[in-house]
Amino acid sequence: MKPMSTVGAAVDRTPEAEIIESAARPLDIPRKNRVYVNRNLRLDKIEMVGFDMDYTLAIYDQARIEQLSIQATLDKLCVNKGYPDEIRRLTYDPALAIRGLVVDRPNGNIFKPDRYGFPGRARHGSAAIERDRVAELYQRERMSLSSPRYAWIDSLFALPEAVLYACLVDYFDRRSDTHPPRPDYAAMWDHIRECIDLAHRDGSIKETVQGRLSDFIETDPHLAETLHKLRSSGKRLFLLTNSAWDYTDPVMSHLLDGQLGAYPSWRNYFDIIVVAACKPEFFTEERPFVELDGEGLPLVRTSTGPFVRGRIYSGGNLKQFEARARASGDGVLFVGDHIYGDMLRSRKSSSWRTAMIVQELEHEITTTDRLRPGLVALDQLDNRLNQLDAELNERQSAMRTLQRLEAEEDEGPSGLELHAAQRAVKTDIDRLRVDLKRTHAEHRAIEKETDLAFNPHWGPIFREGYEISKFGEQVEAYACVYTSRVSNLRFYSPMQYFRGPRDRMPHERI
Repeated sequence: MKPMSTVGAAVDRTPEAEIIESAARPLDIPRKNRVYVNRNLRLDKIEMVGFDMDYTLAIYDQARIEQLSIQATLDKLCVNKGYPDEIRRLTYDPALAIRGLVVDRPNGNIFKPDRYGFPGRARHGSAAIERDRVAELYQRERMSLSSPRYAWIDSLFALPEAVLYACLVDYFDRRSDTHPPRPDYAAMWDHIRECIDLAHRDGSIKETVQGRLSDFIETDPHLAETLHKLRSSGKRLFLLTNSAWDYTDPVMSHLLDGQLGAYPSWRNYFDIIVVAACKPEFFTEERPFVELDGEGLPLVRTSTGPFVRGRIYSGGNLKQFEARARASGDGVLFVGDHIYGDMLRSRKSSSWRTAMIVQELEHEITTTDRLRPGLVALDQLDNRLNQLDAELNERQSAMRTLQRLEAEEDEGPSGLELHAAQRAVKTDIDRLRVDLKRTHAEHRAIEKETDLAFNPHWGPIFREGYEISKFGEQVEAYACVYTSRVSNLRFYSPMQYFRGPRDRMPHERI
């Protein structure tokens, strides 16, 4: 089945007419707007669709939010932890962090693991670590990335932490004085985490964002019609966010109020609204639901029984949610952006289906399409390298056979014939080695150019060398489908059958 499109709103047509028309007009969806499928997902079997807010419904201007987070954290480091004011004037390169990195806290290192957890690229601070040194540090014994030694950069909110850590490792490594005392690498990471959490808790970040919502949060003109399309198909919608009511309300108002006449307030789109959900604990613990008034203050009455449309709930847990929402596990689709808080825990703790929003996907796909000739050349060079390796191995084996015959005085061809054969084989070996060296150099040059286009320090987020990255493996493992933004769902019918690719073992691939 080809995906379906949604036609843009027109003043003389109702939203319902738009939905009907969109289901009848196939569209070749641009790659950056497609929904990508890991496991079969039938939307016609989905009764409820839930949404996280931050980086899911609300798409942030990443450069601005990172700059704000870094500045707020630097203030706390200087005031609360006694770090020198000089760190405020350092240059903090946002490209130093992507999702899927791991921080080695005691050693001041950051690395990018492949799908098996083995580090590929690694840096001490911002300085690249040579591959031989990476192998010496991390590949001598089996690593446990769940150890407290390591910290994951698995959400877009966490990117400023890694940038700050890399830059402050560099700063303190360069310092020769000892006043104030230099923190060790693990303490430095803990200080950064503590201060960025404090900046979120005390409003240093959110108050600034609330005061300038249009600067920090993108208004997606297709979000409202996407939610309406799902509702019009008979699905119930819910919001499940970790943000408190005093932040959720202005952000959601900015995104949805006044977008469609049938929905005077953003609250009209949702059947259930849950704030301060404390994911991932929402999926694993048994915190009660608390009902809030219009100002976000707890009501005296106990929150029990079925959820009531139009009311606001706080906290809660998965078990009570399913009972009060009257929603069966695999009839719920949850849409979020966080591997651990939204995807992994909902998959492990429930039978909810999952859709992951990967904001970076648009850049990854656009870059891939632009570099396609180079990527095709890399595939061809890979094949060429395999061929040259095979030929070289065969010639070296032939040389060893000739050398063995030479050592056996009573067997084999005459000495002159043997020496002539050895010279011919050696000529072949020398030629193949030169060709192999030249092909390797060409491969490295194209690979470096390709990586620089994705990210100058880490390359693409979904790959590490020849392997899928750990981040890519987690998206594959925990997200039934993934896409770059919620509004991409408008291109598809609410009854869409998303069919996953046929999984094949290497020997089954033709």
